[in-house]
Amino acid sequence: MISLSEPIWAWYFGILAFVLGSVMGSFLNCMAWRTAHHENVFMGRSHCTGCGHTLSFFDLIPIASWIFCGGKCRYCKEKISVRYLITEVFLGAMFVWILFSDGLTVLCIRDLIFVCILFTISLIDIEIYEIPDKAHIISIALFLATLYFVTDKPLKMLGYGAMGMFLLGGGILLVSLALDKILGKDTLGGGDIKLIGVCGLYLGPLKTLFGLIIACIIGIIIGIACKKTGRKENEEEAHIPFGPAISAAMVIMLLAGGSLESWYLSLL
Repeated sequence: MISLSEPIWAWYFGILAFVLGSVMGSFLNCMAWRTAHHENVFMGRSHCTGCGHTLSFFDLIPIASWIFCGGKCRYCKEKISVRYLITEVFLGAMFVWILFSDGLTVLCIRDLIFVCILFTISLIDIEIYEIPDKAHIISIALFLATLYFVTDKPLKMLGYGAMGMFLLGGGILLVSLALDKILGKDTLGGGDIKLIGVCGLYLGPLKTLFGLIIACIIGIIIGIACKKTGRKENEEEAHIPFGPAISAAMVIMLLAGGSLESWYLSLL
């Protein structure tokens, strides 16, 4: 039986996971951009967003293409955002982390897919400040489809997840509605609230609550970064996408939540 504790298999599957993750990072970047710009996700060749030139195989090699082309389109020489390089490296690293955290299990496959969904949600939210409902539906379907394969107590896990979904999602909804009324403006988007509910399904109430604290910290950092880089010219109309902060925090809790939860409870 294959074991990741054996160096040869650890290296083989580790490299394979990184390559697969970087490929998915490239694909999901394209998917997010097409979704945000109302293009068909699965039809048509990839093209430069600047000049529209169809990209060849050599333009689409994750990480390597960006480096060898100097971060520019080979055809129009327009700069390609470093975001593409960062996200491809990041998702490759995430795949390796999940592999060695979950092992060669159905749980690993579930977590890989869920992280890809969160990753896509974040990219779309950055582009158009929206989180598509389809992403939430797919996440819930994935949880239910793998439930009986990731635990020997599926009903208990389902009940705990449902508690997290409705307590956290419903609680945040009530708080958001109250703040909207008090402040006279929208404080949290509906997509963000649904995302918190879905994460509650996967993590349960305690880990999701801890994750929200982390998400707020990450959100503040993102807000300060956006303000310092002058991303928004009109401060009164400025919007900070909260989806990436929620997603990042929930991935942390998904993979290291047990340790963080134990550490936090030990302080009380």
